[in-house]
Amino acid sequence: MPKLKAGDLNLHYEQQGAGDPLILIPFLAADHACYAFQVAEYSKHFMCISVDLRGTGESDAPKSAYSTEDLSDDIAAFMQALNIPKAHIAGLSLGAVVGIWLGAKHPGMVRSLSLHSAWTKTDNYLRPLIQTFQIVAKSLNSVPEMVVQSLFTWCFTPELYVEKPDYIQQLADFVRSRPQQSLESFMLQSDAVVKHDVEAHMSKIQAPTLITFGQQDVATSPARFAGPLRKGIRQSELVIFEGCSHAPIYEKVEEFNEKTLRFLKRH
Repeated sequence: MPKLKAGDLNLHYEQQGAGDPLILIPFLAADHACYAFQVAEYSKHFMCISVDLRGTGESDAPKSAYSTEDLSDDIAAFMQALNIPKAHIAGLSLGAVVGIWLGAKHPGMVRSLSLHSAWTKTDNYLRPLIQTFQIVAKSLNSVPEMVVQSLFTWCFTPELYVEKPDYIQQLADFVRSRPQQSLESFMLQSDAVVKHDVEAHMSKIQAPTLITFGQQDVATSPARFAGPLRKGIRQSELVIFEGCSHAPIYEKVEEFNEKTLRFLKRH
């Protein structure tokens, strides 16, 4: 379980596989293990490096406010500390918007971008949703329970809940088994999500970019964000996963891995 000094932070990460480096950036309230289903396949072709963002997992948890842009600077410093001049970058949700900032601010460090369930700017629909997660986390005094009881319902389709209750329970057990994010760290991280706005910088991205959404995603619906992302990022292509909500990485694992690997292998 290695840790690395990246700027002022000690960041924990896991590395698996060999080949060109692929850095996976976690989503809200998650640690590096959230991409376990992807690393199992990706690591057959790439050196997968899954990192705990500040305030999650076993990384340092500073107590000052920060932005999604700051998180991208953390990843840039992390890459420099690992002596990785250029890498494929992938992330879902918060991980994706951190990837957008990284591609815009440090274009020379990004070989390709894989942006899953991303958004350009937190809008008047997404903002109160994130604030609701904050209220629930405070009420339950538990970030993992907020994830299971509230965030899950926005990540998965009703059909998955009805047809695969045992799978939902397995995912819930997995969340509860991971290092628990503190309420304070979650508030700082979710505040960064609430303030996110990268619209004015997307044209700086040079890397070929894969943009994906779940067709039934409400939180970051393709109807709201696919167009602005495609317009803002010149070398971009779009994939929509049918029968999925915000987290196709769990709802359509095989299809997600196959289509995203196809993109990664081309670049």
